[in-house]
Amino acid sequence: MDDSKVVGGKAKKPGKRGRKPAKIDLKAKLERSRQSARECRARKKLRYQYLEELVSSRERAICALREELEMDISSDIHVVLSEGISDICVVLSKVGVSSLSGNQRMLQTLDSQSPVYH
Repeated sequence: MDDSKVVGGKAKKPGKRGRKPAKIDLKAKLERSRQSARECRARKKLRYQYLEELVSSRERAICALREELEMDISSDIHVVLSEGISDICVVLSKVGVSSLSGNQRMLQTLDSQSPVYH
């Protein structure tokens, strides 16, 4: 007796389930894969160009804002100093600098130790 099963009056042969693989031309399949890879690389290149342009424009904006801030702080310090205030802490607080960087802390320390300002 063979290994076939009878289901609903029809004999079925045992084998793999699911679809049988379609016989696709191997060259056509490889060419589609290559084309897809080319398109993927092109999209990736465009995405990186866009991101680089975005970063560049943001960096230019940051530099412009820093320059503007430095000019504003410089002019504010000149105004405060022209009022005759020589204490660096008072100058910084009037200008609006709340957190002191390393150089400003050093100036503050020198200012508190120096007899010229007191």
